[in-house]
Amino acid sequence: MSDLQKELEPFPDEAGLSFVGSVDDGGFPQVKAMLAPRGREGLRVFRFSTNASSMRVAQFRRNGAACLYFCDPRTFRGLLLTGTMEVLEDAASRRLVWREGDERYYPGGVDGPDCCALRFTACTGRYYCDFHSENFEIK
Repeated sequence: MSDLQKELEPFPDEAGLSFVGSVDDGGFPQVKAMLAPRGREGLRVFRFSTNASSMRVAQFRRNGAACLYFCDPRTFRGLLLTGTMEVLEDAASRRLVWREGDERYYPGGVDGPDCCALRFTACTGRYYCDFHSENFEIK
């Protein structure tokens, strides 16, 4: 892991905003604000909960190309991660991202038909800070 990656390790948790990008049927990017990741492994793997019936899940099922963007608008710092998104509907994956209070988003509960998990795996990153940007590979 590079020194930059070590420095950026806490940034997704500190950032005030996070966004997920997908690709629509026409090949155009689509961006959506998401609840904070429900777990992660460094800067490589991020897990989210979402509705299986959502437009975003349909897009990821057709095309796993994705990005995550974390930003802190107070400091104008940003972290872009590009990689792939998987839609996971097995019970273990759903339980891994489930949190108390999620019933409001998934009335059928953790085992209901509209609850699923997303797993993003990053391959590259780009960090923006102080009018400077730097690309890096995720290892």
